[in-house]
Amino acid sequence: MASPLPAVHDTPDPDFAELLARRPQLKAHALDGLLMDEVPLVQIARAVGTPSWVYSAATLRRRYGALRDALAEAGLDASIHFAAKANDSLAVLRVLAAEGAGADVVSEGELRAARAAGIPAGRIVFSGVGKSHREIALALEEGILQINAESAEEVERISEVASAIGRVAPVSLRINPDVDARTHAKISTGLAENKFGIAYTDAAALYARMASLPGIRPIGLAVHIGSQITEGMAGYRAAYSRVAELAQALIGRGLPVERLDCGGGLGIPYRDEVPPSPAALAGAIKATLGPLGLPVMLEPGRWIAGPAGVLLASVVLQKRGQNRRFVVLDAAMNDLVRPAMYDAWHGILPLAPDLLHAPLSPADVVGPVCESGDTFTRGRALPDLPPGALVAFLDAGAYGATMSSTYNARPLAAEVLVDGHRWAVTRPRQTHEALLANQVMPEWLGAGA
Repeated sequence: MASPLPAVHDTPDPDFAELLARRPQLKAHALDGLLMDEVPLVQIARAVGTPSWVYSAATLRRRYGALRDALAEAGLDASIHFAAKANDSLAVLRVLAAEGAGADVVSEGELRAARAAGIPAGRIVFSGVGKSHREIALALEEGILQINAESAEEVERISEVASAIGRVAPVSLRINPDVDARTHAKISTGLAENKFGIAYTDAAALYARMASLPGIRPIGLAVHIGSQITEGMAGYRAAYSRVAELAQALIGRGLPVERLDCGGGLGIPYRDEVPPSPAALAGAIKATLGPLGLPVMLEPGRWIAGPAGVLLASVVLQKRGQNRRFVVLDAAMNDLVRPAMYDAWHGILPLAPDLLHAPLSPADVVGPVCESGDTFTRGRALPDLPPGALVAFLDAGAYGATMSSTYNARPLAAEVLVDGHRWAVTRPRQTHEALLANQVMPEWLGAGA
């Protein structure tokens, strides 16, 4: 399949020291090499193998706390619901649940994962454009906080399902504010051309319709304009201003508006971006929605989990082309698809202490999958990496494992949680036997070898 190449940047890539300086969860030890918190990553790689995902519990707690504190300091009555699509590891969800986080889910699987991790149903929001009858019924039976409806057709479906099982669904209407978040086209969700939400001009009439339908309790409005937003607060302010205007109009008509869902999307610095801070986001919410005096909700995913994770990989070999050096890893696009799908840039650090200070030369870092798109980066300055050398892809804690696949019949990688000096495998590496176990051979084809 054709895939875009990693983007060309106008500024030099950050060097190893700059990458480490911006990531307090990582440090270079003179003997043990690259550490996550207090654990040498080479220790995990040798014990568990590669590729493997590794997450820092301390980083999850720190970043959740920073966002929570920024909202509190702005005087907002706010709750945080972690976007499970970013990372649905039960261990990650459990760490955040213990901090008081709720969850934003978009499927039955994510709802079940959130509940299994200990997140109360009353802290769960169900979003997404295509909820099935089964998913709506499960959400209502679990007693979740709210369903974010994204179309008139879905509103009718929710009413039908809720009435059939004798429940009343708390429903928030997601509006599409037609606001440009100035992010990658594939993760923009707030433009009229995107599939998400109700057209702003249709929202008031549909909200009034919801109030008249059986099995539905309208509770508010929701908006989410995109992911990995790094271009300041203009998009947020524009979207929230439209939400405030609509909420005031609905209240003026005597319709109930209990709370407002502000979505997520706050970006992180993968390379040298300078994204807005949680305090800036809290300020934008206060300035636009604060005068309404309503509770607000946020649904961050990447901002909390992205910097908390790395993907460990081993060098299979270095291939010398006519004009290029290829570093071939055992990790591939089926593990980390973001570079192939989004032109995404991820920092790459060797784990060995000597390689962190060795001479550098340009290299194309690729995986073993049979696709030209299985390219993580081109021309990256890296040391000589002999077979068996270990590297870490940085900022891989969001949209890494959750977007991975078994393409080329490659088993899913292991997952590990680090907590201080402790670490544990939280999802064992999938075996080849498990990869084939759920396939059934039609009897007329006969037995295999």
